[in-house]
Amino acid sequence: MSQVSNLTILSSSIPTNLYRYGGPILMIMGTIGSMLSLTVFAKKNLRKNPCSIYFMAFNIANLFLIYLSLFITVLALGYNINPSLYNRTFCRFRLYAAALFDVLSPSYLILASIDRLLITSHCVRTRHRSTPRLAYLCILSVTLFWCLIHIHTLIFTDIIEPMPNVIICYFQPGIHLMITSYYSISIKGILIPLLMIIFGLWTHRNIRATRVHPTHPKDRQLIRLLLTDVSVYIVFSLMISIVLMYQHLSSRSRTEITFTNIQMQLFLVSIALFNSYIPYSIVFYTNLLVSKSFRQEVRSVFK
Repeated sequence: MSQVSNLTILSSSIPTNLYRYGGPILMIMGTIGSMLSLTVFAKKNLRKNPCSIYFMAFNIANLFLIYLSLFITVLALGYNINPSLYNRTFCRFRLYAAALFDVLSPSYLILASIDRLLITSHCVRTRHRSTPRLAYLCILSVTLFWCLIHIHTLIFTDIIEPMPNVIICYFQPGIHLMITSYYSISIKGILIPLLMIIFGLWTHRNIRATRVHPTHPKDRQLIRLLLTDVSVYIVFSLMISIVLMYQHLSSRSRTEITFTNIQMQLFLVSIALFNSYIPYSIVFYTNLLVSKSFRQEVRSVFK
């Protein structure tokens, strides 16, 4: 058996087994974790806190991501059930939902980071700007913004055959694909993680100044949960950012595109994509580890 054949088998078997066995585990963990998190943050003593509202939006978006993106990807890569390769409408809907909720979830974390930045400010007037009304308004505005921004996915997505016997549901080749690549790198790969790091460090700096204006214990616990969620997201989204940049550099190089190159890129994308789903499935469990008060709230749910 040739080296190319061995590489092809290896590059297809690893993602298949990863999604076939690891995918359902992520779905179960994510579903249970998101539902329990929603129950905790919707409790009477928390649901009026703006940060809790952002966390509720974050977990709702996670559930949509799990069942409109992860579930479909598991069927396609793990069980070879991929309706998007035979139905153009489903193909467009799949990519639209995946792109939309993949950016909505971290956007809600960024909004929560801004809220914690307000609540830890040394200025009393600034702290008073953190209100439930502002939280709902920001969530609605950001959601509508991203829904409109990604409408192009419903138009310029198609079932294409980049190489003989290689059929994928993807963006149409040309100027739109180039713009989409730049968008993915700049927004998903750079801007979102950068904003999380900036607001996280800024909030941490404000916390160190809480001797002047003590922060409520509930707010401190929410800050701890937020910083944990942001850290988990950044760590597991790093690989997809690197792969997107690699794809962009490869497409701009003068190297001839071969079947082996496409197989390698599809392999890297599938692994990086699986890695990017992990934060949405484990944030509940990392919150349990870092916050005693969160563990107590979860216990009270079962009681």
